[in-house]
This record gives sequence, C-alpha cells and structure tokens, in this order.
Amino acid sequence: MFRYILQRLFYAIITLWLVITVTFVLMKLLPGDPFGEAVLKMSKENYQILLAQYGLDKPQWQQYLLYLKHVIQGDLGVSFQFPARDVTSMISSGFKPSFELGIYSICVALVFGLLLGIIAALNHNKWQDRTAIFIAVVGVSIPSFVLGPLLAYYVGNKLGLLPAALWKGPSYKVLPTLALSFGTLANVARMMRTSMLDVLNQDYIKTAKAKGLASHTVVWRHTIRNAIMPVVTIIGPVFAGLITGTLVVEQVFSVPGLGKQLVNAIYSNDYTVISGMTIFYSAILIIVILITDILYGYIDPRIRLGKGGK
Repeated sequence: MFRYILQRLFYAIITLWLVITVTFVLMKLLPGDPFGEAVLKMSKENYQILLAQYGLDKPQWQQYLLYLKHVIQGDLGVSFQFPARDVTSMISSGFKPSFELGIYSICVALVFGLLLGIIAALNHNKWQDRTAIFIAVVGVSIPSFVLGPLLAYYVGNKLGLLPAALWKGPSYKVLPTLALSFGTLANVARMMRTSMLDVLNQDYIKTAKAKGLASHTVVWRHTIRNAIMPVVTIIGPVFAGLITGTLVVEQVFSVPGLGKQLVNAIYSNDYTVISGMTIFYSAILIIVILITDILYGYIDPRIRLGKGGK
C-alpha cells in the first residue's frame, strides 16, 4: 500500500505540473489585455512599467519558469484587477463558502441518494421503486443551472418560503444546497439501485439467505458493502467539484465563493486569478481521487492496489 501511495503521489505531481503548464499557455492565448480598459488611458512608458512590475516584459519562457518557481513556493501571484489582493488570499476567502455549500450538498446527495437507491432495489417493481426512478429521471434531466433559477424564483421570490439570495443564516443555505445536490442525489440513487439489483442476484447472496442469515444482515454485510463500490467511484470527483464551488449556482444565489470569483476573473481576463484557481481546483481533485483509490481497498478487500496486495 505504501509503495502504491508513493507511486500515485508521483503521478499526482506530474499531473499538477501538466495542469500548470497548460493553464499558463492558455492564459497567454486569451484575447484582450489583463489590465482591462485602464491601459487605454496610460502612456506607453507607464504601460511598460506596469508590464515590468508583473514580469510580463520578459520572454514567455522566462515568465513560465518564474511562475513555476512561485507556484512551488506557494505564491500564486497578485490579481491584475485588484493589485492590493494576492490570489492566495482571494482563494482562502472564497473557499470557505464554497466548501460549506459543497459539504451540505454532498451530505444531502449521499444520505438521500443511497437511501432512495436501497429502498428502490429492495422493493423492485413496486411503487417505491417507480417513485425512485421518477425522482432519478427528473434529477438527471434538470441540471443545477436550470433548477437553481427555478428555486430562486418560485420558492424564494414568488412564495417567499426561503431567502432567494445571499449567504447568511441557515435558511439562506437551503435553496443553493438543494439546487446543487439534486442532480448528484439522482445519480447516486440510480447507480445504487442498479448495483444493488445486480448484487442481490449473485450466488453468494442466495447462499447467505439459504444459510438462514437475517435479512438485515444479508443486506448490510453482503449487499450494501459490495453494491456501494460504483457510488464511491463517482463520489470522489463529484465531491471535489462541489467543495470547490459551482459557477452558476453561486452566481444565482449570490454565494461569495470560488465559483463567483472565477467567473468575474474570466470576464476581466485576470490571468493570475484564473491560473491560481485552476491549479487549486486541480490539486483538490487529485487529492480526492487519491483518497478514493485508497478507500477501494478498505471497502472491498478483494481489490489489490499493489503487487502481492501490499
């Protein structure tokens, strides 16, 4: 296991380096000027001073090496649009609301999605199963960028049941959590149902029942444990995406998270903010995928992550 983890860490570092490199190249290909319309009012001399201040007067290969050095040191640079703020502090301030929203959403999606999938599988072709299928179809069909505005308009504005925007008390967090979690909940329920039905038809389940084991023992020890593996596979990347912010949902509900900051940075061509957040997103995703891979071995002992199962 230790050898496997070291190997995965090496791959993670290589992947992160590729992300940094590709992001740097793409930022240079963006149209427009990173300083916005302010450059139109500057003299050529002042513009050159500004370029030198940010190291943009150097050849691109030197800019790349300098940027790579700063990233390794944990310095993601200073925002072009807000020179008084560094990218790291912007990520820190935006990550807390995004992380909080992501945790709420993933908990709702996992708890209700797993329950819905398990109940549907154990009541195959009954009304519980048909209800679960209907919810899953609706959840998959309506993306968060459609559900979010609908909830904000009807539940928040029309009915006035819950606040439609801002990020203050608990009541403000209900609608964005529902909008963000519903699609994941539907996918988890659908996948858990399918996996449970497959496991329930396996010979070892029939053998366990034939031995006289209690139904709840068969379901918990043998069925759920094996059926949950496909869900674990998708939860890693989904979790990383949720905790690092969802662009449209945060915009709709005015959540001051990473998604909103990234949208604003893209609109203003703020290279350092876009690059810094991309690297941060990638690092979170790589870490979560690594943790997910390690969890496989604990959930299913038959999986071997290294030679000889070590």
